[in-house]
Amino acid sequence: METWDVIIIGAGSAGLSAVIYAVRSGLKSLVLDEQFAGGVIANVPIIVNYPGFLEISGAELAQKMTDHARKLGAVVHDIEAVTALNLQGETKILTTSVATYGAKAVIISMGSHHKEIGVKGEKEFRGRGVSYCGVCDGPFFKGKRVFVVGGGNSACITALYLSGLAVQVTVIHRREIFRAEDSLIKEIAGKNNIKILWNTEIQEIKGDKQVRTVILQNNKSGQTSEIEADAVFIQIGESPNSQLVAASGVEIDKYGYIKINVRQQTNLNGVFAAGDVTNHPIKQVGTAVGQGITAALEAYAYIRRPYYKNDR
Repeated sequence: METWDVIIIGAGSAGLSAVIYAVRSGLKSLVLDEQFAGGVIANVPIIVNYPGFLEISGAELAQKMTDHARKLGAVVHDIEAVTALNLQGETKILTTSVATYGAKAVIISMGSHHKEIGVKGEKEFRGRGVSYCGVCDGPFFKGKRVFVVGGGNSACITALYLSGLAVQVTVIHRREIFRAEDSLIKEIAGKNNIKILWNTEIQEIKGDKQVRTVILQNNKSGQTSEIEADAVFIQIGESPNSQLVAASGVEIDKYGYIKINVRQQTNLNGVFAAGDVTNHPIKQVGTAVGQGITAALEAYAYIRRPYYKNDR
């Protein structure tokens, strides 16, 4: 069994920031991710609120973070999913799809996954017109009629991105006001090919080999309608990827987020958490980076017990 000082589960913004600081602190560090390094930001078309960049694509920022970590000497294993955890002992045991590892400390930065709306046709047409990633699948629908479900920043960003590809973008929002940044709302208002249906919810997604129509209902009047559609992009938020760690004894809240204190500590000694998988209320790239840094330095303090370490 190969042993490490710290193993980081998840190579998104939090995990990559953590490994940069862990390596710089002299810790033998390994990052594991079931997908490619970069995390969910790699699917974001444009990021305009990360300090130092007026505008940058999520894919470019994710690549810069990944390159930074690897150039410092971080070991990052893509496409290696963690399948079992034993986090109770002094040495933490992690089993993956290809090996078993030991670690003195573990940082959990497993992120989140897209929420589903849970209507008939959603699962059936996933990959055939139902998508959760505008930048991934939007180019397949150039000149088509697409729908975006949601009312937050992600939905607005996706609608704006798709407006440069589709002939018509219809935003479906169950409320009558967006929960997004003012700059995004103003930009949407200036787009002639973006239509907004307030107080509206999808009841069903229909089609044959591809999505063909959506059945909508106005949640105030109760009126239903069936409208032609080529694609439905669902952007209603995320759920934490915490099922595996919860089974290992890490405490989570009623929403599934890992409980942490201000030092990114969980209820288990030597186990830390950072990023969207935690119960930190703000889910942004910048906060994930900060949490990853804190988790790495706290892991260093836990392992090396430097002179300044105490029980503050």
